[in-house]
Amino acid sequence: MTSRSDAHLQVRDLTIQRGGVNVLEIDALDMPRGLVTVVIGPNGSGKSTLLGALQLVLHPTSGTLTLDGQPMDADPVKTRRRMSAAFQEPLLLSMSVQANVELPLRLRGVDRRTRRESAEHWLARFGITDLARRHARQLSGGEAQRVSLARAFASQPEVLLLDEPFAGVDAPTREGLIEDFAEIVSQARPTTVLVTHDRDEALRLGDHAVLLIGGRVRQTAAPVDIFERPADRAVAEFVGMENVWAGRRSESGVYQAGGVRLASTAKSVALGAPAFLCVRPERITLAHAADSAANQFRAVVRAVRPRGPVVRAELTSGRLDLTADVPVTVWDELGLTVGDEAVARIAPADLHVMDAPD
Repeated sequence: MTSRSDAHLQVRDLTIQRGGVNVLEIDALDMPRGLVTVVIGPNGSGKSTLLGALQLVLHPTSGTLTLDGQPMDADPVKTRRRMSAAFQEPLLLSMSVQANVELPLRLRGVDRRTRRESAEHWLARFGITDLARRHARQLSGGEAQRVSLARAFASQPEVLLLDEPFAGVDAPTREGLIEDFAEIVSQARPTTVLVTHDRDEALRLGDHAVLLIGGRVRQTAAPVDIFERPADRAVAEFVGMENVWAGRRSESGVYQAGGVRLASTAKSVALGAPAFLCVRPERITLAHAADSAANQFRAVVRAVRPRGPVVRAELTSGRLDLTADVPVTVWDELGLTVGDEAVARIAPADLHVMDAPD
């Protein structure tokens, strides 16, 4: 867990109820100062509820939220002035782009000249200076989201709260917006909490990640660790770890699963103990012939599904079913089809081991 000195936002013993039912229960959660914490999880897991609590618009049934060690609800107005937010829906007011970006500063009583200079600066940072005089209703979705983010940064917040701000933008526009945002947030360094459902977004932007399932924290780690080394089977299934196999340790670093012998450099469970073994589909490679490396076994192709830049191949080896995502160019070179046999390869470093109940 992040040390107290590094934690800007802290959650302790938090419970939020709806209709008498707990929808969020967090014992302890720290959000590091100046870093981007991404909050991920399935629909209904409590992501937006957590963000609403941090915004002080949802009131906890119990627990505390602190900013720099001080209760956030002790002076809600003062706390909110230290924060800004942006959402999937830009929520721009019926006025010009310039006026929208200036609005947070105007509400804080900032003088006109300072408001204008700040707005002009952030419009330029987000590449939308030419939109300053345009009415908010005349903007495209991507333009509106850039204005929303410029407005969020204009007050130079200590804390930036974002609820899926890139989700409603078309793919080409979204990519450019994320690149610009990543550069700006790395320079401005607000403590950022970003709710997202997108794996690439979490990996691209997150310094720290929190995974919620059923209103509870199931794992906190660097984003890549959650996606590559999930804490348990529920986390593995959420992050798209298509291959999760029940197995047992047979010797040091070696496991038996579905009649296949697999080695792993991950943590080891007790000899004979049950375990879940998992590997991402893109980490499995296919070949026509085996070489001297570990974790190679023959498997029969039973289904082939094109998925854009990759081909998803479903294979069976004995009692072991596996899924591999193979780049299209590699697949074409292999020339495999349903019913063909191939050699599946898994690097021991890519085979993750999780404890399993007896």
